[in-house]
Amino acid sequence: MTEKEKKEGLFDNVSPIDYRYREHDLLRYLSEEGFIEQKLNVEEALIVALRLFDVCDCPELYLEFMEARKEITAKEVYAEEKRIKHDIRALVNCIRKRVSDGSKPYVHMTATSFDIVDTANAARFKKAIEEILLPDLISLEKTLIEIAYREAGTIQIGRTHGQHAVPITFGFAIASYVSRLGECILSLKRLNKEQVGKFSGAVGAYNASSLFVSDPEEFEKCILEELATTEHGIKLKPAEISTQIVPPEPTIRIFAELVLIGGVLANLSRDMRHLQRTEIGEVGEEFSDDQVGSSTMPQKRNPINFENVESLWKVLVGHLTTVYLNQISEHQRDLTNSAAERTYPETIAYLVSMTRRINKTMKKLRVDKANIQRNFDLQKDLIIAEPLYIILSALDHPDAHEKVRQLTLKAQETKNPLQDLAMADNELKPYFEKMSLPQKRIISDPTLYTGIAEQKAKKVAISWAQKLNLKGCF
Repeated sequence: MTEKEKKEGLFDNVSPIDYRYREHDLLRYLSEEGFIEQKLNVEEALIVALRLFDVCDCPELYLEFMEARKEITAKEVYAEEKRIKHDIRALVNCIRKRVSDGSKPYVHMTATSFDIVDTANAARFKKAIEEILLPDLISLEKTLIEIAYREAGTIQIGRTHGQHAVPITFGFAIASYVSRLGECILSLKRLNKEQVGKFSGAVGAYNASSLFVSDPEEFEKCILEELATTEHGIKLKPAEISTQIVPPEPTIRIFAELVLIGGVLANLSRDMRHLQRTEIGEVGEEFSDDQVGSSTMPQKRNPINFENVESLWKVLVGHLTTVYLNQISEHQRDLTNSAAERTYPETIAYLVSMTRRINKTMKKLRVDKANIQRNFDLQKDLIIAEPLYIILSALDHPDAHEKVRQLTLKAQETKNPLQDLAMADNELKPYFEKMSLPQKRIISDPTLYTGIAEQKAKKVAISWAQKLNLKGCF
């Protein structure tokens, strides 16, 4: 154990985020210290608004507050909460004890706890997504774009239901994830802009602020705009109408999108994991010289990174249930959401870990073209079943599908190539005579039957590089 780990008490923690999946750049937003910082940002914006609306006549309040906030820690706030049994009032008390008697009345003035909590939550989630998660997702997208373009022409057997289907290319397979992840990135950007805050008081009717200002909605707007104009740079719009809490739907939508993104990463991971199977071996994770795959089987080289990503996605799905359950709150607010909402940062933390892990793995992914070709050749002679039946149908064969199905059974029984049996079949000779030269070539060489997989892979890669303004992909 390092000295830093001893100091942090890293392995005294319960959550695996703390001792296994910690991403240190997220701590400024998602840790309890980070949360308190965001709450203090809201309290600061309130103080500015009180001055702007001539509610506060104490000129030294802002400077006193700014000095006070430098000293406040989560440890102190939690100690005070333990004494008084209220988290936000504990924070207020920690501020109040550091300012003059003239300033004290204006600390937290007109605010209810969830004016602070909901606005601070929206602010920290928005910043974590905007400054950390989205750049990581875009980096992964760039990695996938590069693979899709580079491997656009690498022929691979397509698979449906776990069985060989018709040919695609490896780049085409990756391009599917380029598009899916790209759409999720755009959706996440849009939803993140729509996060809302509030400063409408204990039941949302602006009861307290209306005692002092003629336009409480402008007062609320001023507080949220102050968050954006200060060094904090947090742009939140007020909810159209709130109760004691913000409407839950914007938060639910954004967390649902986070889980959708996790699902895309898990799907990609599952595909890559299956392609790493011993009997398939078309791709491989990087494996360091000292890395151990099994505690008892020294030869094992397990796809641990892809497995890890899919495993964490299961956690995200479970967390989303909690988010949906918090949609319901009795009347203007009950407390059944409070404890549950404290788990929300875990979704972002796990997703950042997943994104970084799969990006690192995909950057060093080994594509085994020899094994891709070997697997393609396993049923190479049966691949032309689809184009053969379609061409025969187009040439007016009365039951082309059944005819070709019977020929495939015969090919499997006799171990003869399907195209040889088809061309030797007397019934089909007139149809072969009518076929065009390109059609005959496809029947003779299934590697030509890839549709527009290569062109499509490149088109999708180029399109998303342009949409996301990514440089140096090709």
